[in-house]
Amino acid sequence: MDPSAVGVRLASGVVAPLVRKLFVKEGPGAGLVAKPVRIAGLVSFKGERRTLSDKDLRKLAAELVDRAVRTAGPGERPLAADEERAVAEALATTLHGLGDLDMDDVQAVRLGATALAARLEAARPHAVHGLSRDAELLHATLLGTACLHIVHFFTQRSAFVARTLVQQSRSLDSLITLIDEFLERHPSPRAADAAFERGYLAYIARKHGRLTIYGIDLAHSPDRWPLDAAYMSLEATAPAAREVTAVGPFDGVGGPGGAPPAPVPVPADQALAGRDRVLLRGVAGSGKSTLVQWLAVSCTKAPGETALPHLYSRIPFVLPLRTLARDGAPLPTPDRFLASVGCPVSGSQPEGWADRVLTSGRALLLIDGLDEIPDRERELTRRWLRDLTDAFPDNLWLVTSRPSAVRDDWLTADGFGELTLSAMSRAEVAAFIGRWHDAARCDAEDPERLDAYEQSLLAAVHTKQDLARLATNPLMCGLICALHRDRRGYLPTGRKELYDAALGMLLSRRDRERDMAAPTGIELSDEPQIQLLQRLAYWLIRNGRSELDRERAERILGEALPAVPAAAEQGDATAIFRHLLLRSGLLREPAPGAVDFVHRTFQDYLGAKAAVEDGDFGLLG
Repeated sequence: MDPSAVGVRLASGVVAPLVRKLFVKEGPGAGLVAKPVRIAGLVSFKGERRTLSDKDLRKLAAELVDRAVRTAGPGERPLAADEERAVAEALATTLHGLGDLDMDDVQAVRLGATALAARLEAARPHAVHGLSRDAELLHATLLGTACLHIVHFFTQRSAFVARTLVQQSRSLDSLITLIDEFLERHPSPRAADAAFERGYLAYIARKHGRLTIYGIDLAHSPDRWPLDAAYMSLEATAPAAREVTAVGPFDGVGGPGGAPPAPVPVPADQALAGRDRVLLRGVAGSGKSTLVQWLAVSCTKAPGETALPHLYSRIPFVLPLRTLARDGAPLPTPDRFLASVGCPVSGSQPEGWADRVLTSGRALLLIDGLDEIPDRERELTRRWLRDLTDAFPDNLWLVTSRPSAVRDDWLTADGFGELTLSAMSRAEVAAFIGRWHDAARCDAEDPERLDAYEQSLLAAVHTKQDLARLATNPLMCGLICALHRDRRGYLPTGRKELYDAALGMLLSRRDRERDMAAPTGIELSDEPQIQLLQRLAYWLIRNGRSELDRERAERILGEALPAVPAAAEQGDATAIFRHLLLRSGLLREPAPGAVDFVHRTFQDYLGAKAAVEDGDFGLLG
C-alpha cells in the first residue's frame, strides 16, 4: 500500500483524541479569550504546565503509527514492520517542534495544515535522517494528518479563532466531516477481514478439533474425541540422498564407502517449521489426514497454547482433493476454496479476502489426498498447484499422498521437499495404546477391565512379533485396541483376519451394544452387507476414486441386489443404501449427495476382495 494513502484512512475519532493530548487541558472559560494564544503556551510537553513527558510523546506517536498500519488492508502494509519504531521516533521528534514555533493559534489556522507540517519538518530536518523512502512517506503523511487535526483543534478550543477565521474554520469542519463520511462508507478491508477470520478460525477449531477413533464409537461413547487428547505426533523422514561414487581426496566422506549419511527423522507436525513446501507421503492409516487436522487447529491457538507457534496468525485452508475434484469439477481459485469444500461460513467472506490472505503470505494450504483422485487428474492438479504457488509464493504448503501415487520428485521442480511418515516405533505404539484406553475410559462402565486390557495388550505387542508387525500405524493400532476390547483380550492373527474381525465389529456390534433393533426397518447380517459394500468399493478403485455420488451408489446397489436376496427382499436400492449409510459404520456422507468409506483402508480391502472374487487380478497389480 502506498504510505501516502494511509492518512485518509484515519478517522477523526482515532486522531483527534491523540492530538488533544499534545495540548494542556484547560478549565472552563479558556476558550472565551479575546486574543490569539501562543502555541508554545498551549503544548502539554513543555513549560510550567507540562503534563506529557518525552516518553509519553513517543508513545503517542507510536500509537498513531500503529493505528495507521492497522488500517491498511492485509498484504498492503505501508512499510516493513521493523521500520515502525523509527517512524514513531521521527514523528515524535517533529511534533516536539510545536513547542518551539514562533506563532499563535490564529496564525497556525491561517497558515493551514500543509504549511504547518512543512514548517515543523523544516524545524527538525534531522528527524527523518536514515529513514527509507516508504518510512519518509508515512512520516510525512501522518504529520500532515496530525496537523489537519491540530489546526481544527485550535478552531474548536477558541471562540476568538472561530470568529476571526470564519471561512477557514468552516472549511476545516467540512473537510473533517467529509473524511469521516468517506471512511464510514468505505470501511477498511482489514477490519472486515479480521472479523471474518475470527469466526472462520473458531469454525476450524470446532470442525477439526475432534477426531474419530475407530472402535471407540460403541455403547455410551461419543463418535468423536478431542484432538488435543487423541493426537500424538509421529516422525517423518526425508528421502535418502542419492549415493554417488566418490572420486579424489574426498573419498569416503559422509559414511562407509562414500554413502551419504542417513536422513534424521523429524516430528511430522514440525515439517513446516523450516520448510515452506512439503509433499508428505504415508501409507493408508498412517495419520496424514489427522496431521492435516492438527496443523489446521494449531493455527487457531495463541503461541503459548500450542507446540507449533510458527503457525500463529496463519489462515488454514483444508482442501481435500477428492472433494475439490468431485464429479470432475474444475479445481477452484482461492475465492472459491471455502465454498468448494462446503464450508458453511463461505458466504460471509469479504470480497477478495482469500486473495489478500495469500498475497500477504499468511496462508497455510493443506491439500490432502493426492492419491484419492484418478491418475488422469493428477497432472491437472499439479498444474493447478503450480499456478497457485507461482501466484502466491510466500505461503506454507503441505500436500499429502500415499507413497506410490506419484513418482519420486514429482513436485521437486516446484520447490517441494519430500517427507515420508515413518512406521510407529515401539514407544509410539505403547503411547498410542495408552491414549486409546484413556479415551475409552472416559464413559466406560468397566474402567477396571480396561486397565487390565491395556496392560495385557501392551505385553502382547511387546512379545508377539506377528502382532508387532501389524501395529505400525495409528489406524492399525486403533483397530487392534478395539478388537482386543471387543474380544475381551483375544485377538485374531494376521492382517486379513484382523480386517475381517474389524468389519464384523463395525457392521454389527454398534447397534447390538446400543440395543438398537432395526432402526431403519432393515435387518442384515454381516455377509450381505459386506457383499453390497464390496460392489461400491470395487467401483471406486476401478475408477480411481474415493468418493461417489448418491445416485450412482444406489444404481450400483440396484444392480447388485438380485445376487443378494437377503437384502433384496427387505427393500429397494434406495432403502438399502440408506441402511448401509446410517447403520453399517463404514460409509459416511462427506457432503450432501456424496458418499465415501470412513477410511480408505476399508475401501481398498473390500474392493480387493471383490476384484479377487471377480477374477480381476489385473486391478490388483
